[in-house]
Amino acid sequence: MLMSSPDRPARLQYGPNEFRIVSSGDHVLCAATGEVIPLEVLRYWSVERQEPYANADIATRRMLEGA
Repeated sequence: MLMSSPDRPARLQYGPNEFRIVSSGDHVLCAATGEVIPLEVLRYWSVERQEPYANADIATRRMLEGA
């Protein structure tokens, strides 16, 4: 169950298969675009960079930037 605070960004710790809520909120911001990502639809992030992404294309681009 996701505990959230409405209209407040959450702080998360990103793991290989899941994320852990460090500070409650209802969304995060995409690290590349600044787009609001509701926690219930967050599917893409980088464990190494500890940052979320709005979609697979953005996640792939960020991964290739670091290569």
